[in-house]
Amino acid sequence: MRRSEKAERIGEILEDLYPDPPCPLDHTDPYTLTVAVALSAQTTDKKVNQVTPALFAKGGTPEKMASLHPDEILELIKQVGLAPTKARNLSTMAHQILEDGGEIRPDWKFLESLAGVGHKTASVVMAESFDVPAFPVDTHILRLASRWGLTRSDKVDQTEKDLKAVFPKETWNDRHLQIIYFGREYCPARNHDMLDCPICSWAASKKRIAEEARR
Repeated sequence: MRRSEKAERIGEILEDLYPDPPCPLDHTDPYTLTVAVALSAQTTDKKVNQVTPALFAKGGTPEKMASLHPDEILELIKQVGLAPTKARNLSTMAHQILEDGGEIRPDWKFLESLAGVGHKTASVVMAESFDVPAFPVDTHILRLASRWGLTRSDKVDQTEKDLKAVFPKETWNDRHLQIIYFGREYCPARNHDMLDCPICSWAASKKRIAEEARR
């Protein structure tokens, strides 16, 4: 089966399971989404959603965040991974946004220039806040794209290119969320019976199924 045919069938399954996938990170605007996604690196979305209410109560705008000392931010986010670095980044980011005019705007170069914001975070913000087609690749997507034979790479940038090549552009913003939800609910990293998986059972190669069965 060609990758394009496989992707089409996968897309049909995902559309049936998750017809309208919500963003898993709680936010109210582009700025709070940017902060939440930046916090989610090496941290679960659940944990981020637990700490952001208190953070946004005190630093829910660039102006408010910039008024906080990094140590104050750290105290509010200390439960997330890499908290000291993230606290410094959030402070720097707030000042950068204020220097640029005070708002998050749909500009790739601007977003990726912000402290703590890489291509993945920028992609989430562009897709979710501005409806710009993007395909953010997280650990779930990296794992599933490989299992399903949609990429031969274990690198984020190449995997993103491969997925963009097989899924229609108009589906990207939903598709990356659908794959994330599928990974969480049906296709975990460990102790996964690929033969019992709604997608791996037919999309994964016999070699891949055998390799994972031995783990």
